[in-house]
Amino acid sequence: MPKTQETQIEHFPDRSLRRLLQDREYVRGLVQIIAPDIETFLDFSQITYQKRSFISKALQERESDVLLSVPFQENTDATDSEALLIYILIEHQSTVDKTMGFRLLSYMVQIWESQRREWETKKLPENERRLQPILPILFYTGDRPWSVPVSLTAIMDVPEILERFVPSFDTLFLGVKETEAEALTQFGHPLGWLLRVLQKEHADETEISETLTDAMSHIAALDEDFAPQVTEALRYFLQLIYHRRSVDERDPLVDIIKKQRIRNPKELETMAQTTAEFLREQGKAEGKAEGKAEGKQDAVLKLLQLQFQHVPETLSREIRNIDNLTLLDTLLEQAMTAQSLEEIDTRFSLESPRND
Repeated sequence: MPKTQETQIEHFPDRSLRRLLQDREYVRGLVQIIAPDIETFLDFSQITYQKRSFISKALQERESDVLLSVPFQENTDATDSEALLIYILIEHQSTVDKTMGFRLLSYMVQIWESQRREWETKKLPENERRLQPILPILFYTGDRPWSVPVSLTAIMDVPEILERFVPSFDTLFLGVKETEAEALTQFGHPLGWLLRVLQKEHADETEISETLTDAMSHIAALDEDFAPQVTEALRYFLQLIYHRRSVDERDPLVDIIKKQRIRNPKELETMAQTTAEFLREQGKAEGKAEGKAEGKQDAVLKLLQLQFQHVPETLSREIRNIDNLTLLDTLLEQAMTAQSLEEIDTRFSLESPRND
């Protein structure tokens, strides 16, 4: 396969999948693939995405975590008020991490600690002080097989006789590259077809073309109820093509998408233009002498204008005041994957040291 263009979203897997998982239907699709027995008891129409202000600063900076709450109801005759509220913690990984068990446990303890503090703030009576269950999901899209256990023992030398003293918990695991293709699409959910294409991200052109054609035929046939998910799937395919495939493969692969009867072809054209523009603007910014901040500021603003037509003067001024090149790279990636201008976060950037 010809060499891909080096200029691309460095954190494409984390950012793009995180965007997908902001859609409750994609969350349902993920749980359905991994744990269909649990999915039937969850009311995804009442998902609440949780802020992460209560967790440590190190974890807040991660782009791959998604935390939400959802009602769990075993008794279908029960009322909504009788449902048990549980948390779902989704951790996306593109590399194998032996410390994952420790990280997940640390995250869960911080969630429970926030619940305990809430008891005290609200002065709840003792009989109402209950921790809510957490369903941890490890969503792995890397190429290497995940061969290490998701447990504390993965980073411990512990004699068998002492293992019973080590905290343990189950984790729902989906290794996309290791999962049989049919298992991903058995429910016909758009996420399954998206992941089948992701399985072929590094395959030869023939393989990815055939898989994309098959995926598009199924996705285009979904009923109107899935229209928002279809739009996000197309966006993901375009970003995967532009950031994972060689320059000479891009047009033929994009044509496979365009050949299907898409509900809004103009929107598809805009998404393709935005993705291509991102690569051009990032390349221009990186090509400036000594990587000057001005070039990257221009790139961020141009992408935002292409995505949202109008950029408020206050946001434009904030971006112009950022000189740190690393933080400007982060904003450039945000501009590519953001669903709204509210997702463009310049506050942490303005508090960071400047490049002289």
